[in-house]
Amino acid sequence: MPAPTVVILAAGEGTRMRSTTPKVLHPLCGRPMIQWSIVAAQGAGAGRVVVVDGPRGALNGALPDGVATAIQHEPRGTGDAVRAAAPEIDPDASVIVINGDVPLITSEAIAALARAHEGSAAVATMATMELDDPSGYGRVVRGADGRVERVVETKTPGDATPEELAIREVNTGVFAFDGGALLDALGRLRPDNVQGELYLPDVLPLLRADGLSVQAHLVTDPSITLGVNDRVDLARVSALAQQRIHEAHQRAGVTIVDPASTLIEAGVTIGPDTVIEPSSFLRGETNIGRDCVIGPLTSVIDSEVGDRVAMPHSYVQGARLAAGATVGPFAYLRPGADLAEDAKAGTFVEIKNSSIGRGSKVPHLSYIGDAEVGEQTNLGASTITANYDGVNKHRTTIGARVHTSVDTTLVAPVTVGDDAFTGAGSVITDDVPAKALGIARARQSNIEGYADRKRP
Repeated sequence: MPAPTVVILAAGEGTRMRSTTPKVLHPLCGRPMIQWSIVAAQGAGAGRVVVVDGPRGALNGALPDGVATAIQHEPRGTGDAVRAAAPEIDPDASVIVINGDVPLITSEAIAALARAHEGSAAVATMATMELDDPSGYGRVVRGADGRVERVVETKTPGDATPEELAIREVNTGVFAFDGGALLDALGRLRPDNVQGELYLPDVLPLLRADGLSVQAHLVTDPSITLGVNDRVDLARVSALAQQRIHEAHQRAGVTIVDPASTLIEAGVTIGPDTVIEPSSFLRGETNIGRDCVIGPLTSVIDSEVGDRVAMPHSYVQGARLAAGATVGPFAYLRPGADLAEDAKAGTFVEIKNSSIGRGSKVPHLSYIGDAEVGEQTNLGASTITANYDGVNKHRTTIGARVHTSVDTTLVAPVTVGDDAFTGAGSVITDDVPAKALGIARARQSNIEGYADRKRP
């Protein structure tokens, strides 16, 4: 059979989020909520992914390339939302329908539903689950033969009888259909309910009335169908998503010392035998190598970190650290910071848009901005590159095996040649040739008896 089409319903306004941001674009462990459903669908082998958006086109520009969009022009229920996607549905392929505000659904769960559906004679298969407290969910009503007859909604009093309310098997909102049968049934839906909406589950009795088979696929992990309606739900689902992320890294050989205080977003990769110390936060598209020690109290954002890197008590964003580099404690690496093999950015060091050569060290209390530093150079405490003249930024070039003494200011644009030195307390405004000593400070003079003259 052709690969299934996955239709993701995401046209709801999400008013309970109390936000100007569309509900499905709220971030969840580093990804917009809708992208969790898209990634799951693609991982399950979907031939096409279609997202149903609302009339305002709130998701324009927020979806990955290759994802189709359909527009539900009026909020008339889930059946109408799927009907909006009808031009994207292949009548000869299976169709999986999921909700964009159910981000914990997995590729495995979607693939299992597709297999169950395609391996049966049913034209519709709905994912169901059994709950101790099914309040708020549509109840699954089965016939005498055990097959699904219909779903009874429970949104308002009187929708269901007491006997139906006692049913513990509920609709998860996840369905598989034969494309042709679904398209036919969608055309016959009627808004015969208090809300005047077209409900997708109402296609099931239509299919049954046609003499076609409808079956259920029981989901044993209820967390994969948890929906997000407000920020309380978002926090609950985020905690479960974070637990999944942690466990995946741990099973791949990463030690997370205190998962409860550790945040790792979905786009982060970590090599085996790396240790993540407590209160560390790994965000964005961060890649960390093997045998590293990250933290404690460290944030790494959108950065490349090689093998054997140590990084305690630091904040690193948009940086690249090669193998063996050391950072911190209390270092701040800003975008464009590039540390080569075995380089060091030490205590209270800030580096921005600068390359630090192999084996070079910026040990403490320094700011290096818009600079190039060669190999095996040592920049003494309080070395500063003065890179901004109030209008423009300028670059500083520091060669290999350079030694700056403490409290050196390099006023860019300036070049310090290989094997050069600077004297302590110097303000270097001119180039220092290779192997030279650059000193730029007033000569010391002592005024005898100064203290006695200062006294009243």
